[in-house]
Amino acid sequence: MTRRVLTPRNRGFLFLDSHPEGCRRVVADMWQACPAPADTSDGGASEGAGSVALVIGSSAGYGLAATLAGLKRAGIRGIAVSFEKAPTERRTATAGWYRTAATADIARTAGRDLVFLNGDAFSDTMKEQVADLVERRFGGRLDYLVYSVAAPRRTDPGTGTTYASVLKPIGRANRTRTLLFDDQGVPEVREVETGPAEGDDVEQTVAVMGGADWERWIDHLAARDLLADGFTTVALSYIGSPLTAAIYRQGTIGAAKAHLEATARTLDERLGKTVGGRAVTSVNGAAVTQSSTAIPGIALYTGLLRGVLGDGLVPPIRQLAALWDQLTGTAPLTTDDEGRIRLDTFELTDDVQAAVAERWEAATTDTIADLADVDWFRAEVRRLYGFSVPGTDYAAEVDTDVPWPDHTS
Repeated sequence: MTRRVLTPRNRGFLFLDSHPEGCRRVVADMWQACPAPADTSDGGASEGAGSVALVIGSSAGYGLAATLAGLKRAGIRGIAVSFEKAPTERRTATAGWYRTAATADIARTAGRDLVFLNGDAFSDTMKEQVADLVERRFGGRLDYLVYSVAAPRRTDPGTGTTYASVLKPIGRANRTRTLLFDDQGVPEVREVETGPAEGDDVEQTVAVMGGADWERWIDHLAARDLLADGFTTVALSYIGSPLTAAIYRQGTIGAAKAHLEATARTLDERLGKTVGGRAVTSVNGAAVTQSSTAIPGIALYTGLLRGVLGDGLVPPIRQLAALWDQLTGTAPLTTDDEGRIRLDTFELTDDVQAAVAERWEAATTDTIADLADVDWFRAEVRRLYGFSVPGTDYAAEVDTDVPWPDHTS
């Protein structure tokens, strides 16, 4: 057992350690914030009850929200896959490791059989492990697959080629402003320039973050005859504001998202013919996640958006509760002309975007505290790693050797 007093050590938005108790409370807060279903007649604890779901990328951001909302709102059981690092003598585990342990405790208390696997979701080894579990433990039929993967690189199991994703504009360099904090937590607005995509940057990013691996998962499960009648799959996506379009939707990552959405249309046609199923993408709203903080300009945009909307900024857990309602038929499954579920409408109305754009133009280091909710943003970044979580005693020693959830029982 390793007990330590943990204090936040960070380089920009990247923290070197994570706080187990803070991460546990973050998960508990998300669970409390998720609305309960209207019908709770089975109490959520019937042995063998509930649809079988697979969540890929379950330990952070929208994938974590999908897992928790699926448990509480839809009563799912099944498998959650993520890729996290264990604690060592020198370092804590990654935040996702601790969040997964907390999620497993919640699932157990709720009486839901949810297995948590740690490994490379891109690999065929993980796909085979999941398929074996579905067959052995969950009756050989999968009802839902939620795909929420953000990664810097991917090795294609078929070719052995490793691809690397980049965050770059396409065509020309992009100069934008972004929000940073100094060592004392004082906000600063700084201009950053990102050079344009070169060579095969677009193709590499699409190979990592596009729809290829999602489709490979469907291929693998279908080949094992594990897709239930009416099987539904959704990949989580983002469009965002015109203010960030050059680096995001019109950049390399946007090309990958476009490929993801095209893959959804292909899979939707195929699943409709084979199992009477569906494939869609869900376009979610802006949020502070470990992935989004790496994108130039997104921090400033999200802080300003919170300044405009306040509590009207819909958190991921509530968005994903609404998504599960659509997936399960509790609410009508409605899509736009591109076949996408839109959970970002609160963010992209003309009046909200006009207000954010006005603040964007006025934002400087001197004015940012009046225009953006910088205290909220900074606290949200720290909460990603279990810090600045109300109710957590950061002066107390905490056990960092939290085990990965056991699924053998």
